[in-house]
Amino acid sequence: MADYKADLNRRYWEYQKSQFSNGLSFYERTYAQDGRPPVFIRHEAWRNVIINPVAGQQEIHRLLALIPEGERHKWFGSMNSSQALAQSVLGNLATYDSLHYLSELKDDAGIPLFGKAQISSDNFKMEHKIDYLGEPRRTSLDGYVSGDYRIAIECKFTEPDVGTCSRPRLESTVSNYESEHCNGTYSMQRARRERCSLTEIGVLYWRYVPHLLKWKNDSDSNPCPLNKNYQLVRNILAAGVKPDGTVSVNNGHVILIYDERSPVFQQGGNGLIAYTETRTALQEPMMLRKCSWQRIVQHIREKDVLSWLTENLALKYGL
Repeated sequence: MADYKADLNRRYWEYQKSQFSNGLSFYERTYAQDGRPPVFIRHEAWRNVIINPVAGQQEIHRLLALIPEGERHKWFGSMNSSQALAQSVLGNLATYDSLHYLSELKDDAGIPLFGKAQISSDNFKMEHKIDYLGEPRRTSLDGYVSGDYRIAIECKFTEPDVGTCSRPRLESTVSNYESEHCNGTYSMQRARRERCSLTEIGVLYWRYVPHLLKWKNDSDSNPCPLNKNYQLVRNILAAGVKPDGTVSVNNGHVILIYDERSPVFQQGGNGLIAYTETRTALQEPMMLRKCSWQRIVQHIREKDVLSWLTENLALKYGL
């Protein structure tokens, strides 16, 4: 993992010199230090998104509006940001009405990545909120294709995993530690009435999980199957559960996009393990598909569209 990130960092700093040589004030630090990537200061973080060099203000606004400033992740300004990468790739395809080119793309297993979904700029959103799972902090999908057949897109880049449950990671200093901390098992703990501390506070994951996966909600499990697969499961629920509470394995699926160079998604990596475990547990395995950024970018090149985007993705990320 250290070598993987070091190679990216070297590329980032070269990209900074070539693309922002007159804009060093945009960054928290102007030169490579301590092995960290370039990080834009807060009000310049939008520059981390690749923008058409001849774009007009209307095009720039349309692209940046896909993820408003308030929806940006904490480290959006870092060149390691998967959210900024997703906005650069998927956001530009949406802005320039080119998402339909992805309809022919196959996933890693040779299956149509978007299945029977009709993908276009009109039905694509970023940071789409799911508001019917009873969550204090609503699931926000990196990408979302709406319609009768829905697709939830989870984008990863340099993250160490696919997203784990926060309750086993609660620090003893936080106010909800005594009531909500979990030891990583699906079992009665801390005098709670429910096996899951999230269920205890009204979150509905375990109401729907058995309908979509082979995990039971009425018996103990060690470890809890949601612990390491948490973010993938949230996406699956977003694709398989409708606002009225009806559940189907046939009306949507999840796409996991990742960097094939990352050890996390290679043999023995946390991401690949979580993907494989979750897909194996699905009642309908086709509800979860994966595809690399490399495969997507190469497909865009083959379609000969947005050449300025693919050129910059090669320079900045090596994609």
